[in-house]
Amino acid sequence: MLFSLPLFGLLIATPVLAERADRNQPLHLESDSATVDDATQTSVFTGRVVLTQGTLVIRADKMTVKQDDRGFQYATASGNPASFRQKREGLDEYVEGWGERMEYDSKADKVQLFGQARLKRGQDETNGNYISYDAISEFFQVTGGKDLDPARREAATKANPGGRVRAVIQPKNKP
Repeated sequence: MLFSLPLFGLLIATPVLAERADRNQPLHLESDSATVDDATQTSVFTGRVVLTQGTLVIRADKMTVKQDDRGFQYATASGNPASFRQKREGLDEYVEGWGERMEYDSKADKVQLFGQARLKRGQDETNGNYISYDAISEFFQVTGGKDLDPARREAATKANPGGRVRAVIQPKNKP
């Protein structure tokens, strides 16, 4: 079942934008160990990995980072779970996400969460097997049912036996 959450975005009074300045900040990585292949512009970090770029923080057990010729980074992170947190533009508020696997694309300003995925902003929260969060377009896409990750064929879990998308949207104060 594919379920886009434009309603989720419409019910939130303020736009969901990541800090614009984050894109221009250097990428900092730390881990217990790392291997770097300059020829392919690929690095693999393992053990308590922390990626920081401005207000964006990604934590994982393992992360592979590639950089293209234009300097954009692409990271694939796995963990139990892997997580990200990023400040929203102009607000003292954060967007947070968790998943068994995460893919981050600095060029598109997009995070994808795979496997028991969860995304939270304030008290609003959504869960599914796959969540795509596009910070530029303010668009969330949540998928239940069959998982998009080919390594995971069954989407149902003990906590969510039907593999359905779930969302909790708090009421907003009206003026």
